[in-house]
Amino acid sequence: MAGKEVPYKIYLEESELPTSWYNVRADMKNKPAPLLNPGTGEPMKPEELEGVFCKELVKQELDNENPYIEIPGEILDFYRMYRPSPLTRAYFLEKYLQTPAKIYYKFEGNNTSGSHKLNSAIAQAYYAKKQGLKGVTTETGAGQWGTALSMACSFFGLDCKVFMVKVSYEQKPFRREVMRTYGASVTPSPSEETQVGRKILAEHPGTTGSLGCAISEAVEVAVGTEGYRYVLGSVLNQVLLHQSIIGLETKTALDKYGIKPDIIIGCAGGGSNLGGLIAPFMGEKLRGEADYRIIAVEPASCPSFTRGKYAYDFCDTGKVCPLAKMYTLGCDFIPAPNHAGGLRYHGMSSILSQLYADGLMEAVSVKQTDVFKAAEEFARVEGTLPAPESSHAIRTAMDEAIRCRETGEEKTIVFGLTGTGYFDMVAYEQFHNGTMSDYIPTDEELAESLKSLPAIGA
Repeated sequence: MAGKEVPYKIYLEESELPTSWYNVRADMKNKPAPLLNPGTGEPMKPEELEGVFCKELVKQELDNENPYIEIPGEILDFYRMYRPSPLTRAYFLEKYLQTPAKIYYKFEGNNTSGSHKLNSAIAQAYYAKKQGLKGVTTETGAGQWGTALSMACSFFGLDCKVFMVKVSYEQKPFRREVMRTYGASVTPSPSEETQVGRKILAEHPGTTGSLGCAISEAVEVAVGTEGYRYVLGSVLNQVLLHQSIIGLETKTALDKYGIKPDIIIGCAGGGSNLGGLIAPFMGEKLRGEADYRIIAVEPASCPSFTRGKYAYDFCDTGKVCPLAKMYTLGCDFIPAPNHAGGLRYHGMSSILSQLYADGLMEAVSVKQTDVFKAAEEFARVEGTLPAPESSHAIRTAMDEAIRCRETGEEKTIVFGLTGTGYFDMVAYEQFHNGTMSDYIPTDEELAESLKSLPAIGA
Protein backbone atom coordinates (compact mmCIF):
# COMPACT_ATOMS: atom_id res chain seq x y z
CA MET A 1 0.00 0.00 0.00
CA ALA A 2 2.63 2.51 -1.07
CA GLY A 3 1.71 6.14 -0.64
CA LYS A 4 -0.47 5.60 2.40
CA GLU A 5 0.43 7.90 5.26
CA VAL A 6 -0.54 5.33 7.88
CA PRO A 7 1.39 2.02 8.02
CA TYR A 8 -0.32 -1.35 8.23
CA LYS A 9 0.79 -1.69 11.82
CA ILE A 10 1.44 1.16 14.22
CA TYR A 11 4.00 0.03 16.75
CA LEU A 12 4.80 2.04 19.84
CA GLU A 13 8.29 2.15 21.27
CA GLU A 14 8.90 0.39 24.58
CA SER A 15 9.45 3.83 26.09
CA GLU A 16 5.85 4.71 25.16
CA LEU A 17 4.40 1.92 27.28
CA PRO A 18 1.95 3.51 29.76
CA THR A 19 3.30 3.61 33.31
CA SER A 20 -0.07 4.19 34.99
CA TRP A 21 -3.51 2.65 34.59
CA TYR A 22 -6.42 5.04 33.99
CA ASN A 23 -9.38 4.88 36.38
CA VAL A 24 -12.40 6.11 34.41
CA ARG A 25 -14.50 6.25 37.59
CA ALA A 26 -12.65 9.39 38.65
CA ASP A 27 -14.26 11.26 35.72
CA MET A 28 -17.73 9.72 36.04
CA LYS A 29 -20.32 12.15 37.39
CA ASN A 30 -22.52 9.19 38.33
CA LYS A 31 -20.26 6.66 40.02
CA PRO A 32 -20.92 2.92 39.70
CA ALA A 33 -23.24 1.69 42.43
CA PRO A 34 -21.38 0.07 45.35
CA LEU A 35 -21.20 -3.65 45.97
CA LEU A 36 -23.71 -4.68 48.64
CA ASN A 37 -23.41 -7.23 51.41
CA PRO A 38 -26.09 -9.83 50.56
CA GLY A 39 -26.85 -10.34 54.24
CA THR A 40 -27.23 -6.73 55.36
CA GLY A 41 -27.90 -4.87 52.12
CA GLU A 42 -25.23 -2.34 53.11
CA PRO A 43 -22.24 -1.34 50.96
CA MET A 44 -19.37 -3.78 51.35
CA LYS A 45 -16.60 -2.56 53.64
CA PRO A 46 -12.94 -3.07 52.70
CA GLU A 47 -12.40 -5.55 55.52
CA GLU A 48 -15.33 -7.64 54.30
CA LEU A 49 -13.97 -7.80 50.75
CA GLU A 50 -10.45 -8.61 51.97
CA GLY A 51 -11.64 -12.06 53.01
CA VAL A 52 -12.21 -12.83 49.32
CA PHE A 53 -9.82 -10.54 47.39
CA CYS A 54 -6.24 -9.37 47.88
CA LYS A 55 -5.95 -6.26 50.05
CA GLU A 56 -4.40 -3.99 47.40
CA LEU A 57 -6.97 -5.12 44.83
CA VAL A 58 -9.78 -4.22 47.23
CA LYS A 59 -8.28 -0.75 47.45
CA GLN A 60 -8.33 -0.48 43.65
CA GLU A 61 -11.85 -1.91 43.51
CA LEU A 62 -13.22 0.84 45.74
CA ASP A 63 -11.20 3.78 44.38
CA ASN A 64 -13.56 6.25 42.69
CA GLU A 65 -11.31 9.30 43.04
CA ASN A 66 -7.79 8.78 41.66
CA PRO A 67 -7.67 9.06 37.84
CA TYR A 68 -4.26 7.41 37.51
CA ILE A 69 -2.77 4.52 39.48
CA GLU A 70 0.91 3.76 38.99
CA ILE A 71 1.80 0.36 37.54
CA PRO A 72 4.38 -1.41 39.76
CA GLY A 73 7.78 -2.02 38.17
CA GLU A 74 7.53 -5.82 38.28
CA ILE A 75 4.27 -5.70 36.35
CA LEU A 76 5.74 -3.29 33.80
CA ASP A 77 8.71 -5.64 33.33
CA PHE A 78 6.30 -8.48 32.57
CA TYR A 79 4.23 -6.27 30.22
CA ARG A 80 7.39 -5.56 28.22
CA MET A 81 7.49 -9.21 27.10
CA TYR A 82 4.46 -8.63 24.86
CA ARG A 83 3.53 -4.95 25.08
CA PRO A 84 2.99 -2.48 23.54
CA SER A 85 0.68 -4.44 21.24
CA PRO A 86 0.14 -3.34 17.63
CA LEU A 87 -2.66 -1.20 16.26
CA THR A 88 -3.38 -2.42 12.73
CA ARG A 89 -4.99 -0.57 9.81
CA ALA A 90 -7.31 -3.11 8.15
CA TYR A 91 -6.53 -2.08 4.57
CA PHE A 92 -7.48 -5.45 3.11
CA LEU A 93 -10.81 -5.53 4.97
CA GLU A 94 -11.58 -2.01 3.77
CA LYS A 95 -10.90 -3.07 0.18
CA TYR A 96 -12.95 -6.26 0.58
CA LEU A 97 -15.93 -4.29 1.90
CA GLN A 98 -15.45 -1.52 -0.69
CA THR A 99 -16.02 1.01 2.05
CA PRO A 100 -14.79 4.58 2.41
CA ALA A 101 -14.46 3.92 6.15
CA LYS A 102 -11.04 3.59 7.72
CA ILE A 103 -10.83 0.55 10.00
CA TYR A 104 -8.28 -0.07 12.75
CA TYR A 105 -8.03 -2.89 15.26
CA LYS A 106 -6.03 -3.26 18.45
CA PHE A 107 -4.63 -6.80 18.54
CA GLU A 108 -4.22 -8.38 21.98
CA GLY A 109 -3.41 -11.94 20.91
CA ASN A 110 0.37 -11.67 20.66
CA ASN A 111 1.11 -13.60 23.86
CA THR A 112 0.90 -17.27 24.81
CA SER A 113 -2.41 -16.85 26.60
CA GLY A 114 -3.80 -15.65 23.26
CA SER A 115 -5.81 -12.74 24.63
CA HIS A 116 -5.97 -9.46 26.56
CA LYS A 117 -6.63 -11.32 29.81
CA LEU A 118 -2.95 -11.44 30.71
CA ASN A 119 -2.98 -7.67 31.37
CA SER A 120 -5.00 -8.15 34.56
CA ALA A 121 -3.86 -11.69 35.41
CA ILE A 122 -0.27 -10.60 35.97
CA ALA A 123 -1.41 -7.66 38.11
CA GLN A 124 -3.65 -9.80 40.31
CA ALA A 125 -0.99 -12.50 40.69
CA TYR A 126 1.57 -9.84 41.62
CA TYR A 127 -0.60 -8.44 44.40
CA ALA A 128 -1.34 -11.96 45.69
CA LYS A 129 2.37 -12.74 45.83
CA LYS A 130 3.13 -9.40 47.47
CA GLN A 131 0.57 -10.23 50.16
CA GLY A 132 2.34 -13.54 50.85
CA LEU A 133 -0.47 -15.82 49.69
CA LYS A 134 -0.02 -19.45 48.67
CA GLY A 135 -2.34 -19.35 45.70
CA VAL A 136 -5.52 -18.15 44.05
CA THR A 137 -8.75 -19.61 42.70
CA THR A 138 -10.76 -18.48 39.71
CA GLU A 139 -13.31 -19.40 37.07
CA THR A 140 -12.95 -19.38 33.29
CA GLY A 141 -15.43 -19.55 30.44
CA ALA A 142 -13.80 -20.19 27.08
CA GLY A 143 -10.46 -20.55 28.84
CA GLN A 144 -8.57 -17.37 27.97
CA TRP A 145 -8.69 -16.03 31.54
CA GLY A 146 -7.70 -19.36 33.07
CA THR A 147 -4.81 -19.63 30.63
CA ALA A 148 -3.63 -16.12 31.40
CA LEU A 149 -3.88 -16.59 35.15
CA SER A 150 -2.03 -19.91 35.05
CA MET A 151 0.82 -18.15 33.22
CA ALA A 152 0.88 -15.30 35.73
CA CYS A 153 0.81 -17.64 38.73
CA SER A 154 3.62 -19.71 37.24
CA PHE A 155 5.69 -16.54 36.86
CA PHE A 156 5.26 -15.65 40.54
CA GLY A 157 5.29 -19.21 41.93
CA LEU A 158 1.66 -19.28 43.07
CA ASP A 159 -0.74 -22.23 43.09
CA CYS A 160 -3.67 -21.76 40.70
CA LYS A 161 -7.02 -23.56 40.93
CA VAL A 162 -9.32 -23.03 37.94
CA PHE A 163 -13.01 -23.95 37.67
CA MET A 164 -13.79 -24.10 33.95
CA VAL A 165 -17.36 -23.95 32.59
CA LYS A 166 -18.14 -27.58 31.81
CA VAL A 167 -19.18 -27.11 28.18
CA SER A 168 -15.91 -25.28 27.44
CA TYR A 169 -13.90 -27.87 29.42
CA GLU A 170 -15.28 -30.50 27.05
CA GLN A 171 -15.14 -28.46 23.83
CA LYS A 172 -11.70 -26.91 24.37
CA PRO A 173 -9.35 -29.58 25.74
CA PHE A 174 -6.26 -27.90 24.32
CA ARG A 175 -6.81 -24.67 26.21
CA ARG A 176 -7.32 -26.77 29.31
CA GLU A 177 -3.97 -28.45 28.67
CA VAL A 178 -2.21 -25.11 28.30
CA MET A 179 -3.42 -24.25 31.79
CA ARG A 180 -2.12 -27.55 33.12
CA THR A 181 1.18 -26.99 31.33
CA TYR A 182 1.60 -23.82 33.40
CA GLY A 183 0.83 -25.77 36.58
CA ALA A 184 -2.84 -25.00 37.19
CA SER A 185 -5.42 -27.55 38.30
CA VAL A 186 -8.54 -27.41 36.11
CA THR A 187 -11.96 -28.66 37.24
CA PRO A 188 -15.12 -28.75 35.07
CA SER A 189 -17.89 -26.68 36.69
CA PRO A 190 -20.31 -27.35 38.24
CA SER A 191 -18.46 -30.12 40.06
CA GLU A 192 -18.82 -32.46 42.99
CA GLU A 193 -15.83 -30.82 44.69
CA THR A 194 -17.77 -28.00 46.35
CA GLN A 195 -20.98 -27.68 48.31
CA VAL A 196 -22.37 -25.12 45.88
CA GLY A 197 -21.39 -27.28 42.89
CA ARG A 198 -23.26 -30.26 44.28
CA LYS A 199 -26.29 -28.07 44.96
CA ILE A 200 -26.33 -26.71 41.39
CA LEU A 201 -25.98 -30.22 39.95
CA ALA A 202 -28.89 -31.41 42.09
CA GLU A 203 -31.09 -28.53 40.95
CA HIS A 204 -29.97 -28.61 37.30
CA PRO A 205 -29.03 -32.23 36.41
CA GLY A 206 -26.87 -32.44 33.31
CA THR A 207 -26.23 -28.69 33.20
CA THR A 208 -23.41 -27.53 30.94
CA GLY A 209 -22.52 -24.81 33.43
CA SER A 210 -22.08 -21.05 33.36
CA LEU A 211 -19.61 -18.48 34.60
CA GLY A 212 -21.95 -17.81 37.52
CA CYS A 213 -21.67 -21.46 38.59
CA ALA A 214 -17.88 -21.50 38.25
CA ILE A 215 -17.51 -18.25 40.22
CA SER A 216 -19.49 -19.73 43.12
CA GLU A 217 -17.21 -22.76 43.28
CA ALA A 218 -14.02 -20.73 43.04
CA VAL A 219 -15.14 -18.36 45.80
CA GLU A 220 -16.11 -21.25 48.08
CA VAL A 221 -12.69 -22.84 47.73
CA ALA A 222 -10.89 -19.51 48.18
CA VAL A 223 -12.63 -18.51 51.41
CA GLY A 224 -12.36 -22.05 52.77
CA THR A 225 -8.64 -22.54 52.09
CA GLU A 226 -6.01 -20.82 54.21
CA GLY A 227 -3.61 -18.61 52.23
CA TYR A 228 -5.83 -18.35 49.15
CA ARG A 229 -7.86 -15.56 47.60
CA TYR A 230 -10.25 -15.38 44.67
CA VAL A 231 -9.41 -13.45 41.49
CA LEU A 232 -11.71 -12.58 38.60
CA GLY A 233 -10.97 -11.94 34.92
CA SER A 234 -13.74 -9.47 34.12
CA VAL A 235 -16.68 -7.46 35.51
CA LEU A 236 -14.87 -5.98 38.55
CA ASN A 237 -13.68 -2.36 38.66
CA GLN A 238 -10.09 -3.46 39.32
CA VAL A 239 -10.05 -5.57 36.13
CA LEU A 240 -11.26 -2.71 33.94
CA LEU A 241 -8.58 -0.56 35.56
CA HIS A 242 -5.80 -2.98 34.57
CA GLN A 243 -7.21 -3.38 31.07
CA SER A 244 -7.13 0.38 30.51
CA ILE A 245 -3.60 -0.17 29.19
CA ILE A 246 -5.28 -1.34 25.95
CA GLY A 247 -7.06 1.97 25.41
CA LEU A 248 -4.11 4.06 26.57
CA GLU A 249 -1.84 2.41 23.99
CA THR A 250 -4.53 2.68 21.31
CA LYS A 251 -4.98 6.40 21.91
CA THR A 252 -1.21 7.03 21.90
CA ALA A 253 -0.87 5.19 18.57
CA LEU A 254 -3.77 7.10 16.99
CA ASP A 255 -2.49 10.43 18.28
CA LYS A 256 0.91 9.78 16.66
CA TYR A 257 -0.79 9.99 13.27
CA GLY A 258 -3.40 12.59 14.15
CA ILE A 259 -6.24 10.08 13.89
CA LYS A 260 -9.51 10.66 15.76
CA PRO A 261 -11.91 7.71 15.72
CA ASP A 262 -15.61 8.26 15.14
CA ILE A 263 -16.73 4.81 16.31
CA ILE A 264 -15.13 2.52 18.92
CA ILE A 265 -16.39 -1.07 19.13
CA GLY A 266 -15.72 -3.91 21.53
CA CYS A 267 -17.21 -7.28 22.40
CA ALA A 268 -18.96 -7.39 25.77
CA GLY A 269 -19.38 -10.34 28.10
CA GLY A 270 -18.43 -9.08 31.54
CA GLY A 271 -16.77 -5.93 30.24
CA SER A 272 -12.99 -6.25 30.64
CA ASN A 273 -11.96 -5.85 27.00
CA LEU A 274 -14.53 -3.20 26.13
CA GLY A 275 -13.93 -1.26 29.33
CA GLY A 276 -10.18 -1.31 28.79
CA LEU A 277 -10.37 -0.27 25.13
CA ILE A 278 -12.72 2.66 25.62
CA ALA A 279 -11.32 3.96 28.94
CA PRO A 280 -9.30 7.03 27.83
CA PHE A 281 -11.78 7.87 25.06
CA MET A 282 -14.68 7.69 27.50
CA GLY A 283 -12.65 9.88 29.85
CA GLU A 284 -12.45 12.57 27.16
CA LYS A 285 -16.17 12.19 26.54
CA LEU A 286 -16.98 12.53 30.25
CA ARG A 287 -14.78 15.63 30.56
CA GLY A 288 -16.37 17.20 27.48
CA GLU A 289 -13.10 17.22 25.53
CA ALA A 290 -14.22 15.00 22.62
CA ASP A 291 -17.10 12.84 21.50
CA TYR A 292 -17.15 9.29 20.23
CA ARG A 293 -19.79 6.75 19.34
CA ILE A 294 -19.04 3.71 21.52
CA ILE A 295 -20.72 0.36 20.80
CA ALA A 296 -20.80 -2.74 23.02
CA VAL A 297 -21.46 -5.97 21.09
CA GLU A 298 -22.89 -8.96 22.91
CA PRO A 299 -24.21 -12.37 21.83
CA ALA A 300 -27.92 -12.69 21.13
CA SER A 301 -27.83 -15.85 23.23
CA CYS A 302 -26.66 -13.93 26.33
CA PRO A 303 -27.98 -10.35 25.87
CA SER A 304 -27.33 -8.61 29.21
CA PHE A 305 -27.32 -5.04 27.91
CA THR A 306 -29.99 -5.28 25.24
CA ARG A 307 -32.54 -7.44 27.05
CA GLY A 308 -31.43 -7.49 30.68
CA LYS A 309 -32.63 -5.45 33.65
CA TYR A 310 -30.56 -2.78 35.39
CA ALA A 311 -30.75 -3.95 38.98
CA TYR A 312 -28.82 -5.34 41.91
CA ASP A 313 -28.12 -9.02 41.43
CA PHE A 314 -25.86 -11.74 42.72
CA CYS A 315 -22.59 -11.99 40.83
CA ASP A 316 -22.76 -15.79 40.94
CA THR A 317 -25.29 -18.59 40.59
CA GLY A 318 -24.62 -19.94 44.07
CA LYS A 319 -25.49 -16.54 45.60
CA VAL A 320 -22.40 -16.40 47.80
CA CYS A 321 -20.85 -13.25 46.29
CA PRO A 322 -21.71 -9.59 46.92
CA LEU A 323 -24.55 -7.96 45.03
CA ALA A 324 -23.65 -5.70 42.12
CA LYS A 325 -25.89 -3.23 40.31
CA MET A 326 -25.62 -4.16 36.66
CA TYR A 327 -27.51 -5.05 33.54
CA THR A 328 -28.37 -8.66 34.29
CA LEU A 329 -30.33 -11.62 32.98
CA GLY A 330 -30.61 -13.05 36.49
CA CYS A 331 -27.94 -15.08 38.26
CA ASP A 332 -29.76 -18.33 37.41
CA PHE A 333 -29.46 -17.68 33.67
CA ILE A 334 -27.39 -20.30 31.84
CA PRO A 335 -26.64 -19.76 28.13
CA ALA A 336 -27.58 -22.46 25.65
CA PRO A 337 -24.99 -25.28 25.27
CA ASN A 338 -24.42 -24.30 21.62
CA HIS A 339 -23.19 -20.84 22.68
CA ALA A 340 -19.69 -20.66 21.17
CA GLY A 341 -17.31 -18.42 23.05
CA GLY A 342 -16.58 -16.89 26.41
CA LEU A 343 -19.24 -14.16 26.54
CA ARG A 344 -21.35 -16.29 28.86
CA TYR A 345 -21.79 -14.11 31.94
CA HIS A 346 -25.30 -13.23 33.10
CA GLY A 347 -24.41 -9.63 33.99
CA MET A 348 -22.22 -6.71 32.97
CA SER A 349 -19.58 -4.55 34.64
CA SER A 350 -21.04 -1.98 37.03
CA ILE A 351 -18.91 0.71 35.37
CA LEU A 352 -20.19 -0.08 31.88
CA SER A 353 -23.72 -0.55 33.16
CA GLN A 354 -23.72 2.96 34.65
CA LEU A 355 -22.25 4.46 31.46
CA TYR A 356 -24.88 2.65 29.38
CA ALA A 357 -27.68 3.76 31.68
CA ASP A 358 -26.42 7.34 31.35
CA GLY A 359 -26.62 7.14 27.54
CA LEU A 360 -22.86 7.42 27.02
CA MET A 361 -22.59 4.24 24.96
CA GLU A 362 -24.72 1.94 22.81
CA ALA A 363 -25.22 -1.82 22.74
CA VAL A 364 -26.20 -4.31 20.06
CA SER A 365 -26.60 -8.08 20.09
CA VAL A 366 -25.60 -10.35 17.21
CA LYS A 367 -26.38 -13.95 16.26
CA GLN A 368 -23.50 -16.39 16.42
CA THR A 369 -23.82 -17.66 12.83
CA ASP A 370 -23.44 -14.04 11.69
CA VAL A 371 -20.47 -13.70 14.04
CA PHE A 372 -18.69 -16.73 12.58
CA LYS A 373 -19.42 -15.60 9.03
CA ALA A 374 -17.64 -12.33 9.84
CA ALA A 375 -14.81 -14.24 11.56
CA GLU A 376 -14.23 -16.37 8.47
CA GLU A 377 -14.28 -13.36 6.14
CA PHE A 378 -11.87 -11.48 8.40
CA ALA A 379 -9.49 -14.44 8.56
CA ARG A 380 -9.45 -14.75 4.78
CA VAL A 381 -8.70 -11.11 4.07
CA GLU A 382 -6.69 -9.96 7.13
CA GLY A 383 -4.77 -13.18 7.81
CA THR A 384 -5.57 -13.56 11.52
CA LEU A 385 -7.93 -16.24 12.83
CA PRO A 386 -9.99 -14.34 15.44
CA ALA A 387 -11.44 -15.60 18.70
CA PRO A 388 -15.23 -16.00 18.72
CA GLU A 389 -15.48 -13.25 21.35
CA SER A 390 -13.51 -10.77 19.23
CA SER A 391 -15.58 -11.70 16.21
CA HIS A 392 -18.64 -10.07 17.74
CA ALA A 393 -16.79 -6.75 17.44
CA ILE A 394 -15.65 -7.67 13.92
CA ARG A 395 -19.25 -8.34 12.88
CA THR A 396 -20.42 -4.92 14.04
CA ALA A 397 -17.35 -3.12 12.68
CA MET A 398 -18.07 -4.68 9.28
CA ASP A 399 -21.73 -3.68 9.53
CA GLU A 400 -20.76 -0.08 10.31
CA ALA A 401 -18.26 -0.06 7.41
CA ILE A 402 -20.94 -1.37 5.05
CA ARG A 403 -23.25 1.38 6.26
CA CYS A 404 -20.54 3.88 5.36
CA ARG A 405 -20.36 2.35 1.89
CA GLU A 406 -24.10 2.85 1.50
CA THR A 407 -24.10 6.45 2.78
CA GLY A 408 -20.71 7.53 1.47
CA GLU A 409 -19.57 8.63 4.95
CA GLU A 410 -15.84 8.38 5.67
CA LYS A 411 -15.96 7.27 9.27
CA THR A 412 -12.94 6.05 11.24
CA ILE A 413 -13.72 2.82 13.08
CA VAL A 414 -11.60 1.24 15.85
CA PHE A 415 -12.36 -2.16 17.33
CA GLY A 416 -10.72 -4.53 19.77
CA LEU A 417 -9.36 -7.84 18.51
CA THR A 418 -9.07 -9.50 21.90
CA GLY A 419 -7.27 -12.64 20.79
CA THR A 420 -6.85 -15.58 18.47
CA GLY A 421 -9.23 -18.46 17.78
CA TYR A 422 -6.84 -21.37 17.39
CA PHE A 423 -8.30 -23.18 20.43
CA ASP A 424 -11.86 -22.59 19.23
CA MET A 425 -11.86 -24.91 16.25
CA VAL A 426 -14.77 -27.03 17.50
CA ALA A 427 -16.97 -23.97 17.09
CA TYR A 428 -15.48 -23.21 13.67
CA GLU A 429 -16.08 -26.87 12.71
CA GLN A 430 -19.74 -26.57 13.71
CA PHE A 431 -20.06 -23.43 11.61
CA HIS A 432 -18.44 -25.04 8.57
CA ASN A 433 -20.51 -28.22 8.92
CA GLY A 434 -23.74 -26.25 9.16
CA THR A 435 -24.53 -27.64 12.62
CA MET A 436 -24.22 -24.29 14.42
CA SER A 437 -27.57 -22.76 15.29
CA ASP A 438 -28.75 -19.41 16.61
CA TYR A 439 -30.39 -19.90 19.96
CA ILE A 440 -32.04 -16.74 21.23
CA PRO A 441 -33.77 -16.91 24.63
CA THR A 442 -37.46 -16.11 24.66
CA ASP A 443 -38.98 -13.30 26.70
CA GLU A 444 -40.58 -15.97 28.88
CA GLU A 445 -37.22 -17.63 29.59
CA LEU A 446 -35.62 -14.33 30.54
CA ALA A 447 -38.59 -13.40 32.73
CA GLU A 448 -38.16 -16.71 34.55
CA SER A 449 -34.43 -16.19 35.17
CA LEU A 450 -35.06 -12.59 36.32
CA LYS A 451 -37.37 -13.88 39.05
CA SER A 452 -34.22 -14.63 41.04
CA LEU A 453 -33.37 -10.94 41.43
CA PRO A 454 -32.99 -10.16 45.15
CA ALA A 455 -35.26 -7.72 46.94
CA ILE A 456 -32.16 -6.05 48.43
CA GLY A 457 -31.23 -2.95 46.48
CA ALA A 458 -34.45 -3.03 44.44
